[in-house]
This record gives sequence, C-alpha cells and structure tokens, in this order.
Amino acid sequence: MAQLPSKVHLYSHPICLRRRPSVYEDENDGTWLPLVMETGGVLHVRLRQEDIPSGDIPLTTSPLTLCAMPLMWTLHLGSQYLYCRCRFWRVVHHIKENGVEEMVLQLIEDA
Repeated sequence: MAQLPSKVHLYSHPICLRRRPSVYEDENDGTWLPLVMETGGVLHVRLRQEDIPSGDIPLTTSPLTLCAMPLMWTLHLGSQYLYCRCRFWRVVHHIKENGVEEMVLQLIEDA
C-alpha cells in the first residue's frame, strides 16, 4: 500500500490573518504563531498554525515582532497578502507537514 506524502504544498491560503496578542487568527479562528526573520535586509515572517488555547498563548515582547508585524493581512492576487498601508507580502511557501501548516511571507519593498 502506498504511503501518503508527509509534506504537501498548499495553494489555498487563509483569506485574512488578524493579529491578536502574540498570534494571528485566520477566518476559521485557527491560530498562527509568527516568527519574524530578517535575512540580508529582507523581512520574512514564518507562520505556523498551532491549536493553542487562548490562556496558553505566550506574550511576545520582541520589539521587531511588535513593530514590524501588520495588524491584519488580507489575501490579494492569490499569492500575496495586502497590508492596509499598501504594502504587499508574498507567499514564499505554504506547506502542510505531518498535519501542521506552515507559511512563509516575504515583504515586497517595491510594491
């Protein structure tokens, strides 16, 4: 019997991601933990979907996380998110591995 792949690339992304203290919530109330990374002057955000009860969410105190992160992303043009200040974030990858979704977004400076 063939075994299903443990890593699957996803092309259907959350419609919106709203910031809550230390996490983002999608339109289905799924929680996404953000990790802000800066590589070579380019800002990336790694979002990992985790089922976390609201009382167990740790508070993030990183200034980079709090300042750089939008209050809400809205899906625009299929593989980009629009932040209300007319800034775009490109979906670099969106996978589901062993039942856990992970998405990496990259800030597009020239948009």
